[in-house]
Amino acid sequence: MNALIVEDDKDINQMLKELLSGQGYQATQAFSGTEALFCMERQQAEAVILDLMLPGMPGEEVLARIKERYPKTGVIVASARDDVQSRIALLRAGADDYLVKPFDTQELLARLEAVLRRSRQSRGEQQRSQDEAVLEYKDIRIYPESLKVQVAGEEVSLTKREYLILELMMRHPGKVFTKSNLYQSVWNEEFLGQENAVNVHISNLRQKLAKISPEETYIQTVWGIGFKMK
Repeated sequence: MNALIVEDDKDINQMLKELLSGQGYQATQAFSGTEALFCMERQQAEAVILDLMLPGMPGEEVLARIKERYPKTGVIVASARDDVQSRIALLRAGADDYLVKPFDTQELLARLEAVLRRSRQSRGEQQRSQDEAVLEYKDIRIYPESLKVQVAGEEVSLTKREYLILELMMRHPGKVFTKSNLYQSVWNEEFLGQENAVNVHISNLRQKLAKISPEETYIQTVWGIGFKMK
């Protein structure tokens, strides 16, 4: 576990380094914003403890650059500013947490652990998404393991049967599915003329896809037969 301490006060910086080292962290010290960015380029830290009042480059700019280049790195801002608006502004700017100086060292450790936990969970989810097989058709992406559907990069919320219809058709984009095919595959029941159930789900599915890409047509009606991916 590696953490970067960005603090121009040498005593505070050294105290934090000794605290983190004693907890098993690999702690790197930086005393200015420029030095902090250099350290990140040399070895990306999992978490950064960032002071705002730094020589040269202000902490707000350091935060922005770190989040732009290393979005998965957790940043805890440690500052003497204790007004609510400053805290809100920094959290909205990308800070993962905010501590007001002087702070309790045990609270810092607890917040650092929480930031690292969230960061690792996010990286793990991203890696799982990258590892799983993806179905693609035009700008639709389906992640079968997580049941996630994206259209033009935006996630779409589908019901179970809407999802199953879309996945089935995307696995066989050139095939025309009759309403009987779809009903028996998705409802897992014998088709006894339940055309309306299929029509309603196809209509809802089309509407949800069209909300994101209104100019695109994904599902084509083959009159007298059924549906296929267009």
